[in-house]
Amino acid sequence: MSFPEVAEQLEIIKRGTVEIVPEEELIEKLKVSKAKNRPLRIKLGCDPTRPDLHLGHSVILRKMRQFQDLGHHAILIIGDFTALIGDPTGQNKTRPSLTVDEINENAMTYLDQASKILDKEKTEIVYNSEWLDKMKFQDVIKLSSKMTVARMLERDDFSKRYNAQEPISLHEFLYPLAQGQDSVFLKSDVELGGTDQKFNLLVGRQLQKDSGMDQQVCLMMPLLVGTDGTQKMSKSYDNYIGIDETPEDMYGKVLSIPDELIYTWYELLTDVKTSDLPEIAQKTKDDPRNTKHDLAYKITELYHGEDGAKAGRTHFEKTVVNKGIPEDLPEFSFESHSNHKIIDIIFDIGFSPSKGEARRLIKQGGVSIDGEKVTDLNAELLFNGKNEYILKVGKRKFGKLVS
Repeated sequence: MSFPEVAEQLEIIKRGTVEIVPEEELIEKLKVSKAKNRPLRIKLGCDPTRPDLHLGHSVILRKMRQFQDLGHHAILIIGDFTALIGDPTGQNKTRPSLTVDEINENAMTYLDQASKILDKEKTEIVYNSEWLDKMKFQDVIKLSSKMTVARMLERDDFSKRYNAQEPISLHEFLYPLAQGQDSVFLKSDVELGGTDQKFNLLVGRQLQKDSGMDQQVCLMMPLLVGTDGTQKMSKSYDNYIGIDETPEDMYGKVLSIPDELIYTWYELLTDVKTSDLPEIAQKTKDDPRNTKHDLAYKITELYHGEDGAKAGRTHFEKTVVNKGIPEDLPEFSFESHSNHKIIDIIFDIGFSPSKGEARRLIKQGGVSIDGEKVTDLNAELLFNGKNEYILKVGKRKFGKLVS
């Protein structure tokens, strides 16, 4: 096949990426790949410790799909062996062990959901028990000799547990070595992972060097902040959106994110062109409400198609926006292509006797736009000639704002 120009590939690869170690080696690999018409081997390892995937997982899977679309070879490793150890990354205690049956059951569900993002026909799926299971104790000792305890304690999670006198089991030290051995066996050119996986990815690079191989490039993606706007997306924090959730739930949950996440979610979770991102950044500032609705539509459409996205939006309008709204709403018109502070609107249309009272109502949570509470005293509405808003002030005052 014919690969795109290296500069074009690099622009796509670097979108949303936090770090590439080292970037100059990736550029060289891309040049050789194009010159020899040979795809790079892109590795992503996933331990099936849970049966369900969420949008946080999709960030790294989408990056692998981008490599696929550029013509490179995607290798998805199901860590059925490493899952028996348990990745200590980000843990403040030893992970509980899973049974083989639990791992296999999770793996099947994982693959079904991952196929919603990856090109299944172009994805090589391997299980690392294929090679790790065959290692003898002598092989494990030889592998362990390639890493010192001091180097292991450089890991942030290990050092914190050590200093806090929390137990660290010896088998946890073997996890990064086992993951690195995957890179040796598969001869990977690039390994993908979250920023929390940097140590593990670099171990794979080191083991390849010790084996006399070309070293893989390590590409790290950010950890997606969840719907609460503070912590990484995780089922444990109940701030996640599952890939398999209904269109209605997916659409509604996206709308619940803080405004400051809108741009990042567009960048990491949608297929909008990179050249369009600056415009989206501006729209996020000028009109966060409608920009967020567009985001919810695009994300829901990715996993449920256009019909699902429409269903999600319709459900939200019926159950949230129009809940308890009288049919004979008074209508207030505003000049098209204008911005107005919500406090000014409330006063101007006579829904409060003063702007001070309007400010007090917002502080008390008594003002909402389309079912979403207004919390920002400086919040504005953009009127573009097409949109309309349902304003609720207190318990009984409703108005339709149009342009």
